[in-house]
Amino acid sequence: MKHLIAIALACIGAAAPPAHAGDAVTIDRLAWLGGTWAAETDGRWSEEHWTAPRGGLMLGVNRNGAGTAARGFEFLRIQTGADGVVTYWAAPAGQAPVPFRLTAATADSVTFENPQHDYPAVITYRRDGDRLHATIAGPDGARPMSWTWQRR
Repeated sequence: MKHLIAIALACIGAAAPPAHAGDAVTIDRLAWLGGTWAAETDGRWSEEHWTAPRGGLMLGVNRNGAGTAARGFEFLRIQTGADGVVTYWAAPAGQAPVPFRLTAATADSVTFENPQHDYPAVITYRRDGDRLHATIAGPDGARPMSWTWQRR
């Protein structure tokens, strides 16, 4: 799941208070992720596309590569579960999807976790203006990897 990342945005008008696992967070609160995000450095590129929330669902796709060759891809989904908890589903390179439950959210960031998953165990997205930062890490923050994309 090294190619895991994701998320684009479309701006929220007003700041919302932080939410934690016990709080009811609706998927609409993650509308800021919707859109297209991309980065390119030294011939290596990465991009992530997210649909706007609708019907309790956001769909995403990530791909990365170098030059003219794609090196990896991932299908992504954020969906409200039957229990009402927003869950991020990651399916890298066509593998079976792995769930990560929302554990914290603010007006411009969201964290999903799956402590039973070896790597990553934590996925965080944070918006800073026209930039989107994504970080994945193992249990207790081990082996963090980060990406920064520009809104396109």
